[in-house]
Amino acid sequence: MVRGRRAANLVGSLALVAALSACGGGQQEAPLDTLSAEEIYNRGEFTLETSRKGKDAVRYFSEVERLYPYSEWAKRALIMQAFSYHKDRDYENSRATAQRYIDTYPAEEDAAYAKYLLALSYYDQIDEVGRDQGLTFQALQALRAVIEEYPDSEYAKSAMLKFDLAFDHLAAKEMEIGRYYLKKKHYTAAINRFRVVVEQYQTTTHTPEALYRLIECYLSLGIEDEAMTAGAILGYNFQSTNWYEDGHRLLTKQGLQPKVRGDSWLASIYRQMIKGEWL
Repeated sequence: MVRGRRAANLVGSLALVAALSACGGGQQEAPLDTLSAEEIYNRGEFTLETSRKGKDAVRYFSEVERLYPYSEWAKRALIMQAFSYHKDRDYENSRATAQRYIDTYPAEEDAAYAKYLLALSYYDQIDEVGRDQGLTFQALQALRAVIEEYPDSEYAKSAMLKFDLAFDHLAAKEMEIGRYYLKKKHYTAAINRFRVVVEQYQTTTHTPEALYRLIECYLSLGIEDEAMTAGAILGYNFQSTNWYEDGHRLLTKQGLQPKVRGDSWLASIYRQMIKGEWL
């Protein structure tokens, strides 16, 4: 990715490098140590745009750092190295390079982007529910850092959206395991998983199904008060969903109605969510 404020420079560099390539024909590339920092950097951006492999550009950006370590171009080259690695899905090197930028230039404008790239190095690996959820927790921590440390940056809004999706991902994992236990008729184990979703992931898209599954589990165990209370929460917050319709049908088949009964953990959730009673 080329930053917006550098677009004009890139247009010129593309033309320059293309012209040099045409004139040079099959001649060997000039040694990089004979070029200026800007020329090497521009070759890196050109390679990043034209090569399928981001690592092809890393060579140029790293040479800018090596040959001109205290220049403005070296600073720019470091953040572009991080992006080049990310383009290749080399998340470990992308993360390490982004962290090096943050450590070296913590007050620079691109520090926000470096922090965002670091978060993406975790986030882009959690697209499958079955994968190690440790990555999801790390993504959440890194995304929260972007949101809290750079709230006015252009990356904060994107980080918030990705944070919500990662949070939803954790709930999805709990649901997957809960459904497995339910299918095996291990009702207590299933209840524990669905309870996590209702208590810890209330804002996710999985809460309605979790409440429905709790109705299924509690009815299977003959625990009517909890089943009715789960139905009451489902009806109050998610009455327009199919999950409520199915849950209401399960209860009425047993001669029951959605209603808060007893003093279980679900009754506490009802008081918190519906009545605002937190004590």
